[in-house]
Amino acid sequence: MSDRSLPFDPEPCVPFSLSPKDSSFYPLFTASAQNLVSATDVLSEFIHDNARREELAKQLRELEHAGDQSTHAIFRQLNTSFVTPFDREDIYNLASDLDDVMDFVEAAADLVILTGLGTLPAEMSQQTALLQRCAQTTAEAMPRLRTMKDLSDYWIEVNSLENEADKLYRRLLSRLYSGEFDALEILKLKEVADQLEEAADAFEHVANVVETIAVKES
Repeated sequence: MSDRSLPFDPEPCVPFSLSPKDSSFYPLFTASAQNLVSATDVLSEFIHDNARREELAKQLRELEHAGDQSTHAIFRQLNTSFVTPFDREDIYNLASDLDDVMDFVEAAADLVILTGLGTLPAEMSQQTALLQRCAQTTAEAMPRLRTMKDLSDYWIEVNSLENEADKLYRRLLSRLYSGEFDALEILKLKEVADQLEEAADAFEHVANVVETIAVKES
């Protein structure tokens, strides 16, 4: 979901003091993050298991659809809530960034299928392992938005993992241009590597939004 225009009125004309804050967002964010855990686990299988790629790609498409439903549920809730637990724009950004991760993960697998790639470089397996760690760390952090406690370790960990992903991506590019692969295969593999790198960046964007929320609420 690339459109960043805000699908809600940022200034509802209702006195905040008269309505309790809507707590329904917390389980919605948690569900969205748990979906990413499932997606990165399936992606790991996809990277390693050439024979089951069509089946696993279908699972990822279903998870991407579930992720879209979670995102739309958050947006619908945002449109109907008078008093949100934190800034409406931050809610929108957090939901969108979680959705972006899912889109990049599904796109990476789809490109492998569409371009007919076979065995993938070991670095892509390592990229996926980093995404799994990001997903698990993010899913563990989402319920803590309710109390805003013990969140700094989360965004520090994700930033560290994203730095590892950047270094790994550069090593993979170096290998791709080393002469080991032909020109067409380089183009195909780089497209997949780019999507995996974008997924890592999107996880960092999620962490940055959480940090922004925590700072505002402190």
